[in-house]
Amino acid sequence: MTTTPPNLGAQRPGEKSIGDIIRHANNLSPDQVEQVLVYQRQHNVKFGEAAVALGLAKREDVLWALSQQFHYPYSGSGSSKVSAELVAASNPFSESAEAFRDLRSQLIGSVFGTEGRRRAVAVVSANTGDGKSYFAANVAVAFSQLGGRTLLVDADMRTPRQHEIFGIESTSGLSGILSGRSETNVIRPAPELPSLYLLPVGVTPPNPLELVQRPAFGLLMNELMAKFDYVIVDTPAASHGSDARVIAGACGAAVVVGRRGNSRIDAIQKLVTSVKKTSAQVAGVIVNEF
Repeated sequence: MTTTPPNLGAQRPGEKSIGDIIRHANNLSPDQVEQVLVYQRQHNVKFGEAAVALGLAKREDVLWALSQQFHYPYSGSGSSKVSAELVAASNPFSESAEAFRDLRSQLIGSVFGTEGRRRAVAVVSANTGDGKSYFAANVAVAFSQLGGRTLLVDADMRTPRQHEIFGIESTSGLSGILSGRSETNVIRPAPELPSLYLLPVGVTPPNPLELVQRPAFGLLMNELMAKFDYVIVDTPAASHGSDARVIAGACGAAVVVGRRGNSRIDAIQKLVTSVKKTSAQVAGVIVNEF
């Protein structure tokens, strides 16, 4: 007896239904598919819900199937490479992920959607532990899910973390470029996120401020902004020095991140004033609660 998953809506020719994707991903036998269909008819639920109720699939399998049908990059909770910190990728329907999508919309309206020269967004914070790298990584993931080419630059050459969050090597990267070394393949595709790319720090240099103050950094940022639709830049905490302010000036826009219960208002205000003295637009101040 042959069975087919239920019609879950109009499909383009050759496009698989959610039921097809779940069936193939979980290697369901014809008898198991029939069990799902019977349960689906009896309880008037969707194929995925029925498969989960019968123990033939997990909730994560259904989310993954949805992401495949709607071409929505989603790493899945079982990823061995992507950090759990990337909630926009591993748990895209959570409250945290929704907050990053809202911030993405605001940045499109205030920074990327404005006429004139292209801009990147520098993510800055007053102190370490404010969640700056977490914010930069998830906002970059959120932008990549729009389908445009998105680049996350780790310009925190004091305490770099993005290579750890994304599970990639950082043997070469930004520091090498700015030092004038000839390096190849410095921009890496992010695992499981097809529109996202990462430029890691590479070797942590002894002179990070001097490197970003060189004309080469501004020229590099202009080149990257011309090649990518969205560029997000992680920076060192302002407590380490002037790096963040200099980087923000080269990007053209900045978002200030603080953490509830941890960041001091006077430190945030001082950072905002410092960034405003450059040519950068302060796109907003974000209070991190996650």
